[in-house]
Amino acid sequence: MMKRIKTGISDLDMIIEGFPVGKTILLTGDPGTGKTIFGLQFANARCEEGQKTIYISTEESASDLRLQGNSFGWDFENFEKDEILKFIELAGYRAMEIETALSIGMDAVKGNFTELLNHLPEDTQVLIIDSLGSHAGNLTPFEFRDRFDLLVYNLSRRNITTMVILDSVISKEFNDVALFSAYGAIQLQKRENPYTGRRERVIDIVKMRNTKTPVQLIVYAITPGGIVLTLPGEFSWTP
Repeated sequence: MMKRIKTGISDLDMIIEGFPVGKTILLTGDPGTGKTIFGLQFANARCEEGQKTIYISTEESASDLRLQGNSFGWDFENFEKDEILKFIELAGYRAMEIETALSIGMDAVKGNFTELLNHLPEDTQVLIIDSLGSHAGNLTPFEFRDRFDLLVYNLSRRNITTMVILDSVISKEFNDVALFSAYGAIQLQKRENPYTGRRERVIDIVKMRNTKTPVQLIVYAITPGGIVLTLPGEFSWTP
């Protein structure tokens, strides 16, 4: 039986029984859907279980991520003191990469996802990359596929359970490419409810290999305690 770990969202764990250990899960969504919150909630859940967790941020500072965590009651600073959690900021690196590219020509700089692994301690068990789109701006879809496949392969060899976050708007051309390589894929969406006329957030479990998944979209809310699902009375399941 495949070993799984909790996502940090209890109702999601009930549906898919958690994320498969050592596999890469793709998380996509439009701005404002809570992708980073999902990533932080996952990180918090793994740290509570004592798993060595690395959070690579290419867009936000570690201090901002700590503040977000504190707002939901997640004490990341204590996890960091205990060396269970480590934030790695690549925003500054990305700025230098762009500056170099502008000075020598954009074709000379290509994203190399496997270099992200150089930042990981040997005992890493869980990895969140938020987001990979920042390292893909100079790539063609074919180049992205090659690099993403290699990243997934190397993470699997090290048995690191990974969540890769991609923005649906900025990285739309890469989402479908990454979908084929990832073991599982979850999409966060915003839509207008046709019955109430109100905007709501919904989660689509696009795929999860070796897992029975529901067909319908599931409404969720961002609460003071993090992401919480509103489950329907019954599910329709994939074969």
